[in-house]
Amino acid sequence: MTARTLPAHDAATWGPALDEAVDVIANGGLVVLPTDTVYGIGADAFSPPAVQALLDAKGRGRQMPPPVLIGDVRTLDGLATDVPAHARLLAEAFWPGGLTLIVRAQPSLAWDLGETHGTVALRVPDHPAARALLKRTGPMAVSSANRTGEDAALTAADAYRMLGDRVRVYLDAGESPGQVASTIVDATGSRLQVVRQGAITLAALNEIAPVRGTDGRLPDAAGDGHAADDHASADDHASAAEHASDDHGGSDDDARGAGAGG
Repeated sequence: MTARTLPAHDAATWGPALDEAVDVIANGGLVVLPTDTVYGIGADAFSPPAVQALLDAKGRGRQMPPPVLIGDVRTLDGLATDVPAHARLLAEAFWPGGLTLIVRAQPSLAWDLGETHGTVALRVPDHPAARALLKRTGPMAVSSANRTGEDAALTAADAYRMLGDRVRVYLDAGESPGQVASTIVDATGSRLQVVRQGAITLAALNEIAPVRGTDGRLPDAAGDGHAADDHASADDHASAAEHASDDHGGSDDDARGAGAGG
């Protein structure tokens, strides 16, 4: 079926476009949507065939599962368990926005995102069209709208060039406003740690809660940082980063550079 590109610039006029996108998601199809970082390709997070179609469209395997976009911070507890208090503070401070949190997934969830090892990467995007869509569809598996190894899409046209008719609907909201990947924080270990640096700086994170950088260090007043004291969790952080895959805010190569983005 030929893909359709529909305007999603203005809340006053995007109703028909969102109606069509919601219908596509409900029927197991794929939608390209704008976010505050880069364009994403999305599917119903609770439809294993749709998630597999997303992975196939990108040309990637189950070992790199997609992150999940949600419409509101209140959805966090429905999808995650054992969320650390400091991670909650980060979510409250930076959602909606360019922060992806890797957390322990609720074991009872009826989904199959791939080889997640019990984790899920969650984010609330700071884009009105994306959030309007998510509030109607519920959680969506969303990855950057590109073929694996190619640059992330900054426009709907960029996404179509790479994904073509594998996607049913492209929501076109113009050029992406952020163009910088989200920052990914692993909240599954004994300490919070950045596994990909992006839109939110380590300094900004540490104004809210203690978060270690990609080098395992906490920043200090001198800017030198000090080493993490929980070396046993290093493998856990690397594993979580790998399973975050690339997010709706960065390319595959961006995420791999951080250990694998969500």
